[in-house]
Amino acid sequence: MPDMTEIQTLSLSDAASGVMAMAHFSGARQWVPATSGNFSVRMSASEAAVTATGADKARLSEAEVIAAAITGPKHPRASAEAPLHLMRYATSPQIGAIAHIHSLPATLLSRRHEKAGVLRLEGWELLKAFSGVTTHEAALDLPIVPNDQDTDRLGALVEERMRVGLNAPGYLIAGHGLYIWGATARDTIRHMDAFDFLLTAILSEENAR
Repeated sequence: MPDMTEIQTLSLSDAASGVMAMAHFSGARQWVPATSGNFSVRMSASEAAVTATGADKARLSEAEVIAAAITGPKHPRASAEAPLHLMRYATSPQIGAIAHIHSLPATLLSRRHEKAGVLRLEGWELLKAFSGVTTHEAALDLPIVPNDQDTDRLGALVEERMRVGLNAPGYLIAGHGLYIWGATARDTIRHMDAFDFLLTAILSEENAR
């Protein structure tokens, strides 16, 4: 079992502030079109604050953030993709916040590299924006999983892929979008920004060949 002893406890209001910060940041960059995307912040070892289904993430309010059990019965207002957040929290106590966005570079590259099952990020200075990376000589392998409307099954596949040692703080769902996480909402926002720049650079580089 993961060691949950070091997990900080947050109130729903405090966690919702982090959720809204990620959502509004993404909305300003047009990463969550048509009410897409979802965001969450861990509240404790057993609960997370997550965006409610149907909410416009670019204009998310505190009333549209709910407290969901990490394991157990699903919240009636939880989105269909909530299991993809909750399974990550259940297996990775170091994760404190998760974002799911639909940026154009991420979605296009997820389709282009789906058969490979992974997209390598290597040699870019901005890799140092990710927690724990100290040199541009690092390489991060970003998993790509096939899309599946059964998000419990999809979440189990993601956890299986992450167990093999892939080291990027995120993954792509083919034709769908990007999941990103960090120790805090602030870390996750920085990771989102870094991923968008790097995936835009990779897409531009590939298209120029």
